Amino acid sequence: MYIYGKNVVKEYIKSNKEITKAYVYKQFNDEEILRGLKKELINYVDKNELDKMIKGNHQGIILVGEDYRYTNIDDIIKDKEIIVMLDHIEDPHNFGAIIRTCEAAGVSGIIIPKNRSVEVTETVIRTSVGASNYVKIALVTNLSNTIKDLKKKGYWLIGTDMDGTNYKEIDYQGPVCIVIGSEGKGMSRIIKEACDYIATIPMKGRVNSLNASVAAGIIIYEAISRRL
Repeated sequence: MYIYGKNVVKEYIKSNKEITKAYVYKQFNDEEILRGLKKELINYVDKNELDKMIKGNHQGIILVGEDYRYTNIDDIIKDKEIIVMLDHIEDPHNFGAIIRTCEAAGVSGIIIPKNRSVEVTETVIRTSVGASNYVKIALVTNLSNTIKDLKKKGYWLIGTDMDGTNYKEIDYQGPVCIVIGSEGKGMSRIIKEACDYIATIPMKGRVNSLNASVAAGIIIYEAISRRL
């Protein structure tokens, strides 16, 4: 997997994950990054070689790192705190932004389904600005079965939708799983019916919906603030 962009690379180096090779622009001058890399891994190249490897803004540095390692769901739910479930989010930029919010807020982890959902890709890692190195993410086969297991373990499921209870009126105490629906379609019917509460963010403008990552940030921080 390619890791690129200065800030993302710095966080990846700090995480002590495996790096097999580093492609560095000949005029690259970020000494902090260069000091963090083993000299034998560095390959100095022309900018056009980096451009061929990555379509995005590599900022003169591309690492070849290990594939993302998902976490066992038991490691996420053991603390009985706030977790987040993504119901078939497909946009890697939304996913990366949600990961970044979860890391900043101290969420215990994120659950995603294997099918019809974006996984942790190079774009997701870059959009999360390295937060993916610190957030536990579990990949599960079936969200419905996972919800049943969470309920057995004492979790309350709080879904997000335009038709529900004002998010400020919901009780976020105890083990909570916040469910964020996919872009455009929202939560699937089965997942929505399995939730204990449906949280709604009131809309006062002419646009009647929020970006999934923005909605996630609002609900997550409301839950955090109510538990302080």
